Amino acid sequence: MNPTAPVIEIQDVTKTYRMGDIQVHALRGVSMQVFPGELMSIMGPSGSGKSTLMNILGALDIPTGGIYRLDGQDVGKMNDDHLAEIRNRKIGFVFQSFNLLPRTSALANVELPLVYSGAANGRERCIAALEMVGLGDRIHHNPNELSGGQQQRVAIARALVNNPSIILADEPTGNLDSKSGAEIMRIFQELNENQGITIIFVTHEPDIAEHTRRIVRIQDGHIVSDSPVNVPKRAGEQAYTRRARDLITDDAVN
Repeated sequence: MNPTAPVIEIQDVTKTYRMGDIQVHALRGVSMQVFPGELMSIMGPSGSGKSTLMNILGALDIPTGGIYRLDGQDVGKMNDDHLAEIRNRKIGFVFQSFNLLPRTSALANVELPLVYSGAANGRERCIAALEMVGLGDRIHHNPNELSGGQQQRVAIARALVNNPSIILADEPTGNLDSKSGAEIMRIFQELNENQGITIIFVTHEPDIAEHTRRIVRIQDGHIVSDSPVNVPKRAGEQAYTRRARDLITDDAVN
């Protein structure tokens, strides 16, 4: 792929839900490009369409109309198997509620995506991912033995284990205190800067959006502004070691 070409391109995307006899227009002709290595946020109030847009970008939902191209490929023409492969290999997901299996260790939670990818050296990669987010000494702990911030770190490690080119994070600090939230943003900034991962946040918090380099605002299903952040906020000191980074980015997924 041409490195100057957008990794994500949506043109006139609409999304309509039917609730009985009522049609709800969640997206109304949204167009946007995202280029490799961007760190950006999508902001909007509840009901603005931002989560619907995130689900479409993550191939979790399909638009009612318009075109979505990922790496130049028309997502609307992909079959279910191709979509599942994209979700597992190209895109990492991080959610507000962590979505961890409660009676399963941090290591086993991180291993879940590898069940479908057939990655070599899976256990080593999972440990490396947990070390990368500062949890090398918590790999055998269950979620109820971890703080909220630590649980979100496990979720980030799980998103990283297949070495995705894109991470979509939906309100990733929404359930965290300010200190833990800053630690999570520090990790995301490092992943973007050191590994070139394209990271897109959905958030309603201006303070979180100000840690990114671009803010897209959406309201009533329309993009109302798309602006660069001149000086993004910095979230703190280095969060992970070079050794862990080198392990997880080893090209072990074929």
